[in-house]
Amino acid sequence: MKRNVDLNEITDGRFYTINDMVRADCQDCVGCSKCCYEMVDTIILDPLDIFRLTKALNTSFDALVSSEKIELNLVDGIVLPNLKLQNDTGYCAFLDDAGRCSIHAARPGFCRMFPLGRYYSDRSFCYILQTKECPKARTKIKVSRWLDTVLLPQNQKFVGDWHYFLEDLATAFNKTDAETIRKVHLYLLHAFYRTNYRAEDEEEFYSEFDKRLEKAKTLLPATP
Repeated sequence: MKRNVDLNEITDGRFYTINDMVRADCQDCVGCSKCCYEMVDTIILDPLDIFRLTKALNTSFDALVSSEKIELNLVDGIVLPNLKLQNDTGYCAFLDDAGRCSIHAARPGFCRMFPLGRYYSDRSFCYILQTKECPKARTKIKVSRWLDTVLLPQNQKFVGDWHYFLEDLATAFNKTDAETIRKVHLYLLHAFYRTNYRAEDEEEFYSEFDKRLEKAKTLLPATP
């Protein structure tokens, strides 16, 4: 999701790599769940997030939508899934009665890096520290450790590939008719979300995703 903001107003002014130390560790939140409240519709889910969730919960993408755990929204001109808020409380649908994340081991990438964010530039990306998003006193931790993600090099490649694929697609949509755009949305949801991955682990997921992405690039509207 693109944000038109002044980085100096929301960050500490630094750019971080996975090898840097950053003041992001909230010490297990200590009972706080502020980041799970009234901002969940901005937690966009990528194919890896759905792979993790469906594996951990032994369910399907369609079942998650039907159960109102996730929903579909238009993000920068493209239909994508995001975590859903509970209508009565405004909290994430995966938050339990004790105010803790019930899917912590399979939590989405956005949740893993918070209060970090990603800054994309020149077909790559780095991390930023959002200084006004989390009220907890935080200590320093290495970015790679904070991300709590196995196979980090493969993950970083996946994140960049998916982001720039969607960015290129959004650009191509500017010269594409409405009916074609509708068909592309249906194809994206089917190819990357609704169709289960045969992978047994994340290493196999990345390999399968790469194949789906290469196929999608040949079938979808021409991109830059």
